[in-house]
Amino acid sequence: MSHLESSTPIVRCEVDFTKRTEYHEGLEAIRAAHKLLAEATFTPSLPDKGYTNRTLYVNVGTREIMEKPVTRQMKDIFLGGRGFGLWYLWNAVTPATRWNDPENEIIIGPGPVSGTTQYAGSGKSLVVTLSPQTDIPVDSNVGGYFGPLLKFSGFDALELQGKADQDVILFIDGRKGVIRIEAAPMEPVDSHVLAEVLTRMYAENDEDRVNISVVSTGAGAEHSLIGMLNFSWWDPRRGCVRLKQAGRGGIGTVFRDKRIRALVCRGPVVKGGLNNPVDPETIAKTGIKFHKEMRTNDDSQCKMRRNGTAHIVEIMDAYDLLPTHNFQYGSHPDTHKIASPVWQARCTQETVDGCWYGCSMACAKGADGLVLKTGPYKGHMVTVDGPEYENAAGLGSNGGVFDPDYLLELNFYCDTYGVCTITWGTLTAFVMECYQRGILNLERTGGLDLTWGNAEADLEMMHQMARGEGFGLIAGQGIHKMKAIFAEKGWGDPQLMADIGMECKGLEYSQYMSKESLAQQGGYALTNKGPQHDEAWLIFMDMVNKQLPTFEDKAEALYYFPLFRTWFGLNGFCKLPWNDVVPSDNATTSEPAKVPEHVQNYVDVFNATTGLKIDKDELIRQSAKVYNFQRIFNIRMGKGLRSFDIPPYRSVGPVTREEYASRSERYDKQMLEEIGVDPAGKSMDEKIAITREYRMKRYNSLVDAVYLRRGWTPNGVPTLARIQELGLDVFPEVVEIVKNHGG
Repeated sequence: MSHLESSTPIVRCEVDFTKRTEYHEGLEAIRAAHKLLAEATFTPSLPDKGYTNRTLYVNVGTREIMEKPVTRQMKDIFLGGRGFGLWYLWNAVTPATRWNDPENEIIIGPGPVSGTTQYAGSGKSLVVTLSPQTDIPVDSNVGGYFGPLLKFSGFDALELQGKADQDVILFIDGRKGVIRIEAAPMEPVDSHVLAEVLTRMYAENDEDRVNISVVSTGAGAEHSLIGMLNFSWWDPRRGCVRLKQAGRGGIGTVFRDKRIRALVCRGPVVKGGLNNPVDPETIAKTGIKFHKEMRTNDDSQCKMRRNGTAHIVEIMDAYDLLPTHNFQYGSHPDTHKIASPVWQARCTQETVDGCWYGCSMACAKGADGLVLKTGPYKGHMVTVDGPEYENAAGLGSNGGVFDPDYLLELNFYCDTYGVCTITWGTLTAFVMECYQRGILNLERTGGLDLTWGNAEADLEMMHQMARGEGFGLIAGQGIHKMKAIFAEKGWGDPQLMADIGMECKGLEYSQYMSKESLAQQGGYALTNKGPQHDEAWLIFMDMVNKQLPTFEDKAEALYYFPLFRTWFGLNGFCKLPWNDVVPSDNATTSEPAKVPEHVQNYVDVFNATTGLKIDKDELIRQSAKVYNFQRIFNIRMGKGLRSFDIPPYRSVGPVTREEYASRSERYDKQMLEEIGVDPAGKSMDEKIAITREYRMKRYNSLVDAVYLRRGWTPNGVPTLARIQELGLDVFPEVVEIVKNHGG
């Protein structure tokens, strides 16, 4: 018998547990080894108008468990989700706090609309902490059931602080009103195993598994700065646990530094209306309208129900925007090997496949039946969630890996080890280019042949990191720290590494080539947390559709879209239903890039839930409060000024002769027509230098325009007038920081 008490090993979805001798003790033995360290009771409650009006604070070091009230000010200024997380973190830390100090917190907040089952993409949570990579707040938007189940148990947020002296599990039983901190000495480490074990352990019967969600990470998070968190849900069709990721900035590393093995929430049976909205009829009507639109338009638009975001692979390649060989190039002849038709054939989708109830977009995909070739689970047959576009591009083309089996295996091990796939893909591409240019070699990598496309070496580097050994330990520090390590050892030119190391503020870039899109260069480098596409994805507006011809147009886009997208994370929305399927007449509207009908949908669902009466302009103002607060938070922690908004030059233009030569006709034409310099007779190095000077000057002009539009000083500080306009001047420390930095 496997330790899951089944005579039939799980081979379709997860590992065959009988192959892991350390798990032979069985589920009951693991349960028996638990020791109760602290317990508290509470009264379960459902939200009213989207809020439960209380949050849960747990200190895993002191074992304190208590409730906190949600104040009117919290709702008015921070709204929920990411806003609540930033507010709690602000009050928990000081400018001297580092990520691994006990006072650092992890806050999980679902937002007032999260948990709605009638409107697509309404099951998200936001996770906030001080990042090990950036030393500033990082936020990550994640699916899975934990956030909604936490909310329906009675809490608008979970605030975790302290450091345990042993591995612990926090269990929140929203049915019985019990919270327990338990010692967890025998639990497996990696998420795909641990989430399966705990789901079965804490469910009272088979039917109860859908009411359990587990937050966990894996061995990779224990030995790196790039750990992420997995949020689970039970997939009754496959009979196993599925995972969604809170990926960016090292949240999982903080989680394991606190010696939290897992969070488990057992919530009530989910049904429509648990948010107790003011106007359920409007929510139902708006949801039905979107469901019909999804059913009618998706197959002729992005095919999200079939492909998820993987359809973007071939589109990016066609427009020379697919990151290849560390963002050197934008396309590759082997892209078809990792394009959406491949994943259509690999991903099983017998019915709708979403990460929260009622989502008709249903873009979660599972590639079943992958037999692993490497690592501790070699020979096991597993399901891999994805790949999504970011994983296909980052783990695939950016490192030159075009074998779908190896790409899936990289995806799987990132997930179960608790490693951010975007970060791993970008840092691996950096390592491989360093190998290409002689900065690294076999001696320096400990025998890893990190040439382009060597997936076996890529996987071994990841396994080393998970084991806490070898060159994998260095890779797990991320690009920012690798550049310093390589320079200190005298292995390479610091300027070259600064140019090709695709990170800003300490966070690795996500997977879009921005060299020909000035707006997207700003969309990455001007982010609060670091270069993540969830703030502003403007490549098509700027480069393909030519909708942003002037600096002012680009600045307006870099004002509006980061604020609009911030609002999703305040409420618990997924951004994909916003613009990955659109109304049939959207192209004829005055602002098609904004998808105005969907913007109104969000306003209607929010108002119908909360009873407020906002419009599309107030939506942006709500976000601006939190966005500017986060910028000031960054300044408080020692970043947040203009010098931290400068991208690596690889994001802006060609660094090397190979890059220039790959598009020499384009670059020469631009030099003549845009710069006003005749390239004839000039050496390649001269042309690279001329192009660089022009492009960086242009980027800085964009920054000037964006700061002006945002109401910030030329150094990137929100002005006193701006924070007064937003009502942030009620916080004396905010005013002091702004004044001290010239605002």
